[in-house]
Amino acid sequence: MGKRIGIFGGSFNPIHVGHAIIASTIMQQHLVDSLWFMVTPENPFKQGNKMAPEVHRLRLTELVSRRIAGASTSAFEMQMPRPSYTIDTLNALQQKFPDDEFHLIIGADNWARWEQWKSADEIVNRFHVMVYPRLGFNVEIPSEISHRVKLIDAPVIEVSSTQIRNMIAHGITPAFYVTDDVYKYITLHNLYQ
Repeated sequence: MGKRIGIFGGSFNPIHVGHAIIASTIMQQHLVDSLWFMVTPENPFKQGNKMAPEVHRLRLTELVSRRIAGASTSAFEMQMPRPSYTIDTLNALQQKFPDDEFHLIIGADNWARWEQWKSADEIVNRFHVMVYPRLGFNVEIPSEISHRVKLIDAPVIEVSSTQIRNMIAHGITPAFYVTDDVYKYITLHNLYQ
C-alpha cells in the first residue's frame, strides 16, 4: 500500500516560521503520511533573486524539517535538469516511487497564477494539489477538479523570505521570523549580509 506524500517545494531562501507552521498543520491534520520539503535549485518565477548556495538552503531546511514529525528535506530536485519545472519533478518522483500518491502543496498566490505553470492541467489530472491560504488571495476551485485540489484549513501567515533577507541585510535580527537555529546558521555562514 503506497503512502500519501506531500511535496512542499520552494527556494526556502531562507526557510521561515510560515513554512514550518504550514507543514506542521498539514501533518497534524493527517492530510498526508509524510511531507517532503523539496528545495528547488532555481524557481522559473524567481530568476534574478539573490539566492544562497544550495548546500546552505538544504541545511537550513533540514534544521526545520527534523523538528516536524513526518517531515524531511529532499534534494531530489537538485539532480533534475535546470530550470526545474514542477511537472518534471512530480513525474520523476512518480516513476521512482510508483506506489505512492503525491500531493503538491502550494500557496494561494501560486494557485492564482496556476494557468502560467508548465503543464498545469497535467499536474491536476495526475496528482493532487493542496492550497494553503494567503492574505489577499481568494481561492476558487472549479467543481470538476475539486476531488483533486483542496483548500486546506491553515493559518494565514504573512512572513516572506524576501522580508527576512532585507532585515538581515539591514542588520536587523529576524527574531521570531526564523527559528533560532536557522538564524544561528545564517549568521555563522554570513548569509544574506
